[in-house]
Amino acid sequence: MPGKILIVDDEVHIRMLLEQTLEELEEDCGVEILSAQNGEEGLELIRSQKPDVVFLDIMMPKLNGYEVCQRVKEDPAITSIGIVLLTAKGQEVDRRQGLELGASRYMTKPFDPDEVLRVARELLNLEC
Repeated sequence: MPGKILIVDDEVHIRMLLEQTLEELEEDCGVEILSAQNGEEGLELIRSQKPDVVFLDIMMPKLNGYEVCQRVKEDPAITSIGIVLLTAKGQEVDRRQGLELGASRYMTKPFDPDEVLRVARELLNLEC
């Protein structure tokens, strides 16, 4: 089973760029791509859809990415979901906070599409 990826970002153009970047996995591997426009909606989708990987912005309305990450990692039903914080917050203190909350990876914007694909493939254990 190829898996599911959820993109959570309040900026529509970033969501679209990520969807375009990851559509190769959708077409070649059968990965399902979902998206949400804020942290609250993202957390609802995480709980209902149980994606394998979440690309999560930090600075968002309703719930920020740190709060979403913390709630996911505190919930035994969804704690195994891989969280990739993808954010403009590039300070070491921000990166450390994200990783301490349980994020699998911390990536900064602007992102390298090849790196996003590589991380998604790695976290989904894809061979395709």
